[in-house]
Amino acid sequence: MHGIGNDYIYVNCFEEQIENPAEFAILWSDRHKGIGSDGLVMIMPSTDCDFRMRMFNADGSESEMCGNASRCIGKFVYDKGLTDKTEVTLETLAGVKILKLSLGADKLVESVTVDMGEPILESGLIPTTIKKTNVINEPVDFNSEIQYNITCVSMGNPHAVIFTTGIEKLDLPKIGTVIENAAIFPRRTNTEFIEVLSKDRLKMRVWERGSGETMACGTGACASAVAAVLNNLTERKVTIELLGGELTIEWKEADNHVYLTGGATTVFEGVI
Repeated sequence: MHGIGNDYIYVNCFEEQIENPAEFAILWSDRHKGIGSDGLVMIMPSTDCDFRMRMFNADGSESEMCGNASRCIGKFVYDKGLTDKTEVTLETLAGVKILKLSLGADKLVESVTVDMGEPILESGLIPTTIKKTNVINEPVDFNSEIQYNITCVSMGNPHAVIFTTGIEKLDLPKIGTVIENAAIFPRRTNTEFIEVLSKDRLKMRVWERGSGETMACGTGACASAVAAVLNNLTERKVTIELLGGELTIEWKEADNHVYLTGGATTVFEGVI
């Protein structure tokens, strides 16, 4: 399944058990020798929520949360008859997320809105070792060639948001690797490169921790929308253009929560 191009392999762990998910994430995610994906997502029973999610990046590392994967889980569990509810709770390592499902004419899930909760802005909780309470438009020299102003946000996983121009020309494999593994990010980081197109529209490329450049990143889009507001660049509701399509993000003043809306698509099913 994919959420605007951010593709994962989904396994119904109500029926299957995966003994070594990190190992299989690496094996299956290989786009030449495996199935090909940005990682592995396990849809599991939960004692406190309707469902539980575990996700592993293409390099086998486990991630706290993925907005695009959450939307796909919403589609999977409804379309497969694992629930008849159009509002479900999902347990993740980043806390409980609420998924609101919108159905199409075929009575299958067409789009999903995820309540991503409140953004985390305190530097030590993101985490980053930069000695400031909040890291907003902070200049950083990553090495002699790579210097950017960064804004740090966590949506349950760490993000460094960079506002710049000409993002389509950036050498992301070179730049992204350096920033991801910089010493100021003790748990590594996802990195978003953002062009501001207007007060309600952004353009984004993303380097995901453990997976490299991907077509989209839901938590990254949320972090970028929050960072844009913190830098007085946009309104609180924006459309973000990613390589795989568009997402709508709203950071609501009423509850301080970030809401992510976008599609979810089943590509194919199979037996391994």
